[in-house]
Amino acid sequence: MSKKTINYRQAIDELNDILSDLESERTDVDEVSAKVKKAVELIKVCKDRISKTELEVRKIVKEFEKDDN
Repeated sequence: MSKKTINYRQAIDELNDILSDLESERTDVDEVSAKVKKAVELIKVCKDRISKTELEVRKIVKEFEKDDN
């Protein structure tokens, strides 16, 4: 994957496109490996974004609870 920043929505959309291609058998057998590799990279991006967001939300909630007391 290039160093270009991709957001979560873009990654999900691209994953859906790849899945659609693979399910519809539009992908040539020679391209399957490359598409699966790209899908794995996109999944990693999504997991990373979810983890970072979860940490941020936990921090915000913790601060809120601290301020509330």
